[in-house]
Amino acid sequence: MGLFKFLKEKFSKKKDNEEAKAYEKGMEKSRKNFASRLDELSKRYASVNQEYFEELEQILIESDVGVELSLRLIEKLLDESKEQGITEPKKINEMMVDEMFVSYATAGDTIKNEIQFVENGPTVLLVVGVNGVGKTTSIAKLANRYQKQGKKVLLVAADTFRAGAVEQLTVWANRLNCPIVTGKTNGDPASVAFDGAKYAKEHDVDLVIVDTAGRLQNKANLMSELAKINRVLSREIPGAPHESFLIIDGTTGQNGVLQAKAFKEVTPLSGIVITKMDGTSKGGIILSIRDEIGVPVRFIGLGEKMEDLKEFDLDNYLYGLLLGESEA
Repeated sequence: MGLFKFLKEKFSKKKDNEEAKAYEKGMEKSRKNFASRLDELSKRYASVNQEYFEELEQILIESDVGVELSLRLIEKLLDESKEQGITEPKKINEMMVDEMFVSYATAGDTIKNEIQFVENGPTVLLVVGVNGVGKTTSIAKLANRYQKQGKKVLLVAADTFRAGAVEQLTVWANRLNCPIVTGKTNGDPASVAFDGAKYAKEHDVDLVIVDTAGRLQNKANLMSELAKINRVLSREIPGAPHESFLIIDGTTGQNGVLQAKAFKEVTPLSGIVITKMDGTSKGGIILSIRDEIGVPVRFIGLGEKMEDLKEFDLDNYLYGLLLGESEA
């Protein structure tokens, strides 16, 4: 059974699948842009030809799947359709879903979602991202998620240079009744990280979430700053930081992909958090980022509420992007 048919069967009872419904709702704009264009394309062709594949390629690119990945997907579809003698447009589209799944599943680091907690001592999560991507809100949502799992969470406000960053994180800490370690404005971020590590050890904290700066316009300074934070954390807590998440705004399209590439040059990344997916019609960015940098998407923001930050699930994502209510 192809993945397309598998997804239709798997989610045929989506009334009982809250996660699937969340993806369906959160990816409505992307689905209307992508799935509806695929459907319209398949209705215009009785059988596929070169023009069909060219239009299909354009749809992929305009949905932010990425030029290189789009070209590879089309090339694969061309080869397989010729080998198998398939000319029906809908079957070609179904084959494309299979290829999308395979491309994501095999492109780089092993896929994992939830934070991997260490057995002894605090687990440290470093969070990076440029201004305006939803970094502070994402940190709050992650803190809330793990508090609900019974973890003791500490926030560390090491983004000391952005105006209002410490204050914003402090507001969230108060709302969540979560301890926070702060430093002086324009102070040394590594010293704040040190204070945070010390507090975590003294108070039996399970998860330390460290907010950091995202000044990509000065990559040399940012690289030096993050390297110093990493050294301080690893000296105080063995293996820290255990996770490093990059926050990407899903509405920024290919700019988000460029940010991911730039940050990977500056610091090791173990995961991506995509925000504001409910606000974009170009949901292919997830496939593009995975293909370009090989780092898996760990969480996806499908709305503004705390519970709208979901663990990333490839089946749910493809369902939300391609099927949803149109195939219900």
